[in-house]
Amino acid sequence: MSSENLVKHLPNDIGGTGCSGDKVNIFERDLYPWEKRCHALLDVLDYHKIVNTEEKRRGTENIGTEMAGKLSYYEKWIVSASNLLLQKGLLTPDAIAQKTKEVAARYNVIL
Repeated sequence: MSSENLVKHLPNDIGGTGCSGDKVNIFERDLYPWEKRCHALLDVLDYHKIVNTEEKRRGTENIGTEMAGKLSYYEKWIVSASNLLLQKGLLTPDAIAQKTKEVAARYNVIL
């Protein structure tokens, strides 16, 4: 992509950029429980006017090209929500680290 296009297009804006020749496989699947919780959390944050739709959209666009290409749909949303809540001072890095350790311990995951 030319430098002009890098300025004009955000990481998620891939319309009209062509493709590598691979066909996109579109399929339906049930959401994982964490994806449902992520969706519900973002709806609650919006309902209570903590994070609005425009902030959520901007947050997913601001995660950068590399992350945008590697993360799933809901992974992008949870990173966006975390970043927004950190910016607003409603979460701290320590609180996220502590909760991550608690969840990892529940599932016997070594961080």
